Amino acid sequence: MSELNQLLLELDYKINFDKHDFYLSKSNSNAFKLINSWPEWNKKILNISGEKFSGKTHLANIFRLKSKAFLVKGNKIDNSIFKSFKLYESIIIDDFDDCKEEEMLYSIFNLVDQDNKYLLINSLMPINEIKFNLPDLASRSKNCIYAKIENPDDELLFAIILKNFSDRQIKIEKKIINFIISRIDRSYRKIDEFIYKIDELSLKKKKPINLKTIKEIL
Repeated sequence: MSELNQLLLELDYKINFDKHDFYLSKSNSNAFKLINSWPEWNKKILNISGEKFSGKTHLANIFRLKSKAFLVKGNKIDNSIFKSFKLYESIIIDDFDDCKEEEMLYSIFNLVDQDNKYLLINSLMPINEIKFNLPDLASRSKNCIYAKIENPDDELLFAIILKNFSDRQIKIEKKIINFIISRIDRSYRKIDEFIYKIDELSLKKKKPINLKTIKEIL
């Protein structure tokens, strides 16, 4: 296990999206490098895909601070945002999957192309694999840079679990974290569910978390 001095990935309760609070691992290094390489992209659109809680929003906020981009959630996209888009060189669509307005998404792609802007799209799956009904949107979605955040490796799992326990002021031994890593599903969502259950149990029992408790929850 290397030193965990780069800190960690964002989870829901975490509001600090600073670049130095992102834990870099093999699982997310490609996406992180592409964010850092802006504006030296070979295309104007970058699509970062990955499971919920995998750190996409954290990367989006690093990019927002770096490029002074306009950030919008997928479920907030409507005609009113286009005036704002015009004022920014870079645009971020976070939770892209939540937007079902394909004509509007196509208009955003056109705006980026016509005005020579940059667009970062965060989605659960690569957008070139989404089955769009609008053929023009499907075509545009294939002309991007793609970076997928993979399932967490052991080092990233250790970092996420350690930081989450620390943030919740739950004391836990390193050997117990290693025990968790050897048995938990390699899924950001499952890790989040597991931490939530541990936190809930810790508050109810008001006792230290031991190996027996960990086994029960796993």
